[in-house]
Parts: sequence; C-alpha cells; structure tokens
Amino acid sequence: MLFDTHSHLNLPAFDKDRYEVANKCLRDNIWMINVGIDYESSRKAVEIARRYKEGVFAAVGLHPENLGKEVFRGDRYKALAESPKVVAIGEIGLDFWQLPKEKEKQERQKDMQKRVLEKEILLAQELGLPIIFHCRKAHNELIEILKNIKGKKLCGVIHCFTGNITQAKEYLSMGFYLGFDGIIFKMDLDNVLQKVPMEKMLVETDCPYLTPPQEGKRRNRPEFVKYVVRHIAEAKQMSLNEVAAITAQNAKTLFCLEK
Repeated sequence: MLFDTHSHLNLPAFDKDRYEVANKCLRDNIWMINVGIDYESSRKAVEIARRYKEGVFAAVGLHPENLGKEVFRGDRYKALAESPKVVAIGEIGLDFWQLPKEKEKQERQKDMQKRVLEKEILLAQELGLPIIFHCRKAHNELIEILKNIKGKKLCGVIHCFTGNITQAKEYLSMGFYLGFDGIIFKMDLDNVLQKVPMEKMLVETDCPYLTPPQEGKRRNRPEFVKYVVRHIAEAKQMSLNEVAAITAQNAKTLFCLEK
C-alpha cells in the first residue's frame, strides 16, 4: 500500500479526469489526501472525498500565498471541516519566497501571514484535527510560532520539507512529522532523509506539481509517490515494501484513520 498524504486532485489541472485518476489509484491500493489551498479548493476536496467509502480524504485550509485573494473566515472552514472525510486543517503556514522588495511591505505581509496562521491553528485546536503545514523560506519563523503556541498540543506534518537537519530536529522534538515529495529530486536532502526516523516520515506528491524526473514533463499524479518511496528506500538502505508500509501506517496514525 502507498499513501500520498498531499495531493491536489481538487485543482483545475484534474478537471477532466480527477475521478479516473482517483479510481486507478484505489485499484492499485494507493490512498490519498486532497489538500485545500483556499475555500473553493477545500470545498472541492471534501466533495471528491465524499464520493469514496475509503482511501480518499480531504484537508481544508487557506494557503498563505492566497491571503491577498481571500479573507480567512473561520466559520466557513469550520463548517467544511465538520465533514467526517476531513482529516486535517491545511495547507496553512508561512511562505516568504516572493515577498515585496520594500522592507515595510515585506514586514506587513509577514505579519499578515502570521496572524492568519494563528487563527487557523486555533481552528485546528478547536476541532482536534492535525495540521498540514506549508513552509517555504520561513522555517525558523514557523518553529518560533509553534514553540509559543498555547493551549491544546498540536500534531501535524511539515509538508514538502526543505529545511536543514537542525530545523528537522526542532520539528521532531515537538512531535511533528516531515513530509517528503518530488522536491527531493531537486534539492539534496539525503542527509535529512538518512537522519529522520522512519516513524516520523510521510510521503507525498503535491500533484500536479513537482513531477519526479522519472516521468519527465508529465503532470504529477498520486501514483508517482512510488518514486519518492524508492528514493527514501535507497537513502535509508531499506526495501521499498518497508518504506511503503511504514509511511502508510504513519499516515493512518497521524490522521486517525485506524479502524
């Protein structure tokens, strides 16, 4: 079994064949979580998941890159998250990759992202759901926020992990999982892969983005998570079946999918 813990069949790239893609994955024993990046994509993720008895789940959240397009309304996302098919709040977080050049505008945008993130974290705490964190060029800032969160203890995954081993250890010390996808073919993360314990690793595709090089310029799909599993197996000198089984079990544990 393979478990793609971060896919986007809810995005327009899959408008023509999302159910064909999902059905093929289920036939091949590949499960997935479709992750929202705004209200509409979150709603779509829930709609897709409701069509399946098992194997297809949803996460709902407002991606930091979309804050300029949508005002976060906790009541709307809370209503979506009440569906039993929603297993996480996400993807939410910080993205400092393409900030304005002016220092003052940079700080305003960073502050806005942090304020909205704190509201989304409160929603996850209220609902008792894990969090799927997006973090780009902002690991130290996210770590600081997470260390200072009050109230109910958080659980979740740092999606598409691109940090260093020191940052990885910080997340692990707080109990978070780390998610790995096609970015491992673009960045040298083998040192992190070798040192992060298997019991805290998840595999993902972030499809339709980050297609593994083995598939050329094709649109990424959940089934391509097999390449991520293979690379991790090579880095950790384990078998494909071991990595697949452990990461699938990790996903079931984090997202409370045990029967």
